[in-house]
Amino acid sequence: MRLRILLATVTATLAAAAPAAAGSAAGTGTATHACSSAVDLQGFSDALDKTTYDNTFVGNLSALSVDRDKGMAALSDRSSLFTLDPRTLEPTSVVNLADEKGAALDSEGLVVDRDGTLLVSSETEPSVRRYSRDGRILDRLPVPDALGVAPAGRATTNQTFEGLTLLPGGRTLLAGMEGSLSGDAPGVVRFQTWTRQGKHFRLAAQYGYLKDPGLGVAETTATSDGRLLVLERGFTAGYGNTIRLYLADLRHATDTRGIDTLTGQDGVRLARKTLLADLVNCPALGARAKQPQPNPLLDNIEGMTVTGASHGRLNLLLASDDNQSAAQISRLYSLRVRLPHPATR
Repeated sequence: MRLRILLATVTATLAAAAPAAAGSAAGTGTATHACSSAVDLQGFSDALDKTTYDNTFVGNLSALSVDRDKGMAALSDRSSLFTLDPRTLEPTSVVNLADEKGAALDSEGLVVDRDGTLLVSSETEPSVRRYSRDGRILDRLPVPDALGVAPAGRATTNQTFEGLTLLPGGRTLLAGMEGSLSGDAPGVVRFQTWTRQGKHFRLAAQYGYLKDPGLGVAETTATSDGRLLVLERGFTAGYGNTIRLYLADLRHATDTRGIDTLTGQDGVRLARKTLLADLVNCPALGARAKQPQPNPLLDNIEGMTVTGASHGRLNLLLASDDNQSAAQISRLYSLRVRLPHPATR
């Protein structure tokens, strides 16, 4: 019930914030609101752009997660965790996070766990930590050495853990790497999982995923049937952002944790992916961009969470990271997504 209330209020708020568009109501799949045959745009809001709350800049948003007690949690990559009122999209609280030495995180992924604690990924090392509601570190998850930033590992700076999600049932946590490891084939990124063991998580299976050329994995979000929504993102100066939404299926993918380099060898199956929408094809709904964009609706979208489902469609909330830049926007987007049936093979 809490998810349904959150879904209804968030969707209504975003729809009200967007300028009126011709045609029938949002979400009906008409040409007015369709991004593709599978994705409709419900609305957007710039209400958070260049605002402050409790002397904290509200921006740099890199992750979203449904908070079943207080609405919606939004994470800044400058270590600030906001709670948003789903009716107004305004912050109602902020908690500052830090590492074990009190230093800020490059926090990119967020999960509000079933007990209300917070799982937060940082792409600095990379790391995943578990925090209390008041920002105290409770645990730090193990990370394979190869996923560390070079020279400690084979990852590139700012190309590590971007996505974080719990799979259905809450026993498996998944983090998506943004970019490829040195030695892996170009475009192949690793998805690392952990299995819950009491209040802790232990390393589990790892999978390979082939991203599009020039893009990186910005977010991963589980669906109720165990598949993954994957947000791929890129930026080209003078052109703008490319944002694509994919559906990935790990069921028949190879566990790659024992494979040093992924070079296309026989017998290694990557996650199967299906394009749901290239967001350049969404209606602009009167949106304005602060820099060149192929569609003024687009910006540096990094956050994504499922807020509920209705009539066979998922309700998806996205957030853009403005990098505290005058040329970028903190924008929230509401989408409805129809998933294809899972492939049997």
